[in-house]
Amino acid sequence: MSRLPTAIMTARLRHAARALALTRLACGMLCLSALASCSQAPKVAIVGRDGTKRTTVTVEIADSPSEREVGLMYRTQLGADSGMLFVFATPSRLTFWMKNTEIPLDMVFADADAIVVGVVANAEPLSQRMFGVPADSKYVLEVNGGFSARHGIKAGDHLEFVGFVPIAVD
Repeated sequence: MSRLPTAIMTARLRHAARALALTRLACGMLCLSALASCSQAPKVAIVGRDGTKRTTVTVEIADSPSEREVGLMYRTQLGADSGMLFVFATPSRLTFWMKNTEIPLDMVFADADAIVVGVVANAEPLSQRMFGVPADSKYVLEVNGGFSARHGIKAGDHLEFVGFVPIAVD
């Protein structure tokens, strides 16, 4: 029986050990990447004036004219802690309607500093009435009707954007 010289065996073992280490590293990176993408869904935290976090909402972002135009129309349901954040380039007096929107919604209006300036509660589904608040807004967070009352969301609260920077693409 022939034996390989010790130097060759040592080199092969080192090569196999490196290959195994690289494989483990690649698998680990894939797992971390998958976990990171799951945990980095955009969220909006609503924080009271006293710094107490009222709640956090996972959001879809409507930051272009076409996305803002459709919004939550034609939806028959919205997750309990889900919503849509409308992002505008400049603050203005914004109004929304509920045409083709089949579920009641609360609309949380916030200014350029992400301070809540008003809430429209339980906007009537399918209504063509215009809903808004008497202040300029740059952001509007739409959530299920009654959400704001359940979580005590009110003017003066602050929106914190988690996992994204809201920029309108007008």
